[in-house]
Parts: sequence; structure tokens; C-alpha cells
Amino acid sequence: MELIAMKQTKAYLHGNGDLQKTLVVVFLRGGADGLALVPAVGDEGYHRQRPRIAISEKEAVRLDDRFGLNPLMNALKPAVEEGALTTVHCVGSEDDTRSHFEAQDLMEHGGRAGGGWLGRFLRFREQSSAGALSAVALGASVPESLRGAPSATAMRSINDFAFSGSEDFVEALQSLYREQTGVFGSRANDTFRALDRLRSLHSKDYTPANGAQYGGDRFSTNLRLAAQLIKARLGVEAITIDLGGWDTHISQGPAITPNITRLSNGLAAFRRDLGAEMKNTTVVVMSEFGRRVTENSVLGTDHGRGGVMFVMGQDGSEGHTIANWPGLANEHLVGPGDLPVTTNYRDVLRPVLTRHAPDADMAKVFPDHRPEAI
Repeated sequence: MELIAMKQTKAYLHGNGDLQKTLVVVFLRGGADGLALVPAVGDEGYHRQRPRIAISEKEAVRLDDRFGLNPLMNALKPAVEEGALTTVHCVGSEDDTRSHFEAQDLMEHGGRAGGGWLGRFLRFREQSSAGALSAVALGASVPESLRGAPSATAMRSINDFAFSGSEDFVEALQSLYREQTGVFGSRANDTFRALDRLRSLHSKDYTPANGAQYGGDRFSTNLRLAAQLIKARLGVEAITIDLGGWDTHISQGPAITPNITRLSNGLAAFRRDLGAEMKNTTVVVMSEFGRRVTENSVLGTDHGRGGVMFVMGQDGSEGHTIANWPGLANEHLVGPGDLPVTTNYRDVLRPVLTRHAPDADMAKVFPDHRPEAI
């Protein structure tokens, strides 16, 4: 019995052995302005449409002849130079309501389907994982994208994943379920093993590797916890993190500066901390929609359509700037003056998911979507 339990524990903690891959999904809630994060500094239309809030070509972190990163994202310059960061412009969903709630709902469900796209990805595979920590939402609740996952846990800190009873109470529960068979017993024992592993993390002060320094904000704290969970070999396959506050109708510059800095510095610290583990980790950054191309009268931007996604890894598959770019002349814009969606967000996610789990049934992950190569 002891040998069997040891094998089960090893399989659970390591998931797919040392080849275990983890997907980290960062959602920028509020409709992040793609032209602020990745300005089209080489397009004259950009400077014409935003005469007061545009970023100059000299200031931007160069990506190619047309695009650059906002200078506040300078911490990600090494990722750009090392080919570890892909940016995708004019990306979004088919939703044209410009409503935060409807656009987020459609995007997180992966279309008009039951459950969330990430939950379906974890479920519809030949070897789906139901470990207690296979999917972790770092926050107060599980997002819609994880609905329908075989297992999903929300936590703000490692301390959240614990029984409130005494050690005797926990031992009594373990004794009760130790000999149980079937799905219920397996899930219970998986949970106990996860608790034991996390208990060992409680007793240590986590020290980020490679000189990585995280900020004290909630986003950086969540990324630090994500790195700790990944390196602890707990079988974590998916982690979700939210960063809100991107609805910048008024004074966009001062309003968006702290968030851009948090995003850039947090991701840079996470990448440095993981080091070689980034070969088995992919970070996807997405938002429900972008912003209006033209700045408004109070130096902000209103709800738009096409936005930006980022994909950060280190397996040699990143390092591109992807944009089916129509230009910023008024005749190329849609609705009241928005960037069109020329790349569907599912087409960005699909190759990432396929790399992580080649056996995933993508027709079930994104039903009723006709994929297009990007």
C-alpha cells in the first residue's frame, strides 16, 4: 500500500512528469487600450488621431518598423530581444456591443457555449487532470473561463488552501477517506496530498530566483505566488490572474500609467524568477476589447473593438509581431472609429493550447469556430 500511495503522490504532484506545462492567463479587465500598450508609432495615422496622447517613435521600445512597446514596458525589452514575447494587434472577438460585461462573457466562454474555454481545454483531453490544484484562480473567485473544468480552486494566498480545523480533525478525515476507491475517494485523497505539499511551502519563506524582484502590488504578488506554485511541482496546469482598471475614458495617461508599469514589471519578474521553467510555461495576456482610435476631449479613449494580446514563453515559438493591419485612416476603421478585429482571439489561443496538450479536442474547446492560421 505504501508503494502504491507513493507512486500516486508522485504522479499527482508532477502531473506529466518534468514535462508538465503550465498556462498562465492574465485578463486585463476594463478594455485595455491596445494602441497605448503597443502603439503604431510608425503609422502617421496614429499620431494624427492622437495628437495629445500619442507616444513618439523615439520613446517606444521598438518591435518592428510599425509597432513598439509603450516605454513604461521597458522591463520587457529583454523578452523582446530574446524572442520570447509575441504581440498580436487588431485582435478580439465577434462581439460588437462594446459592453464590458457582454464582451468579457463571450470571450471567457470561448463563444456561445456552456462553460469556459479554459475549463473545456482541461476537460476534453485524452488524459484530463482533476487534481485539486490542476487549475488555480489567483483571486477571490473562479473566472468564467474556468467554468466546467474537472477541478478549479480559487485562492489569494497559500493559506487559503487549508482546513480550518485542528490537525486531529484533518487526520480523522484522512483516515476516513484513505481506503476509499472511485472518483470521490480519489478526489479526496488528491486534496489531502495537495494540502500536505502546500503545508511544506507554508514553513518556508519563498525567495524568487535569479535576482527577480516583485513589486508589492496585488498583481505582482499573484505572479509571485504563481511562480511558487509552478516550481513546487504541484501539478498546476492552468493559472488565471486578473488585472483590472483599464477603462480609461478620462485622462488616460495618468490613469493607465500605474497599470502598464505593474503589468510590465510583474511579467518581467515572473519570467526572470522562473528561468528555465519558462520553457514549460506560457503566459497569455488578453482583454475584452480595445479602445477608440481617436482620443476624446478629456484626453481619454472610449470603448472600441480591436485590441492587443501578448504571448510570452521561451520555447522558441514566440518573438513575433502579428498584425493584419488595415491602417488608421478613417475609411479603414469600423463603427464610431475603432480598429477592426482582423484576428480572432481563439486563433491566438489555439496554437498555444495545442502546444500544451496535443491531445486536446479543439473542436470542443472552441465549438462553432472556424480556425484561421495567423
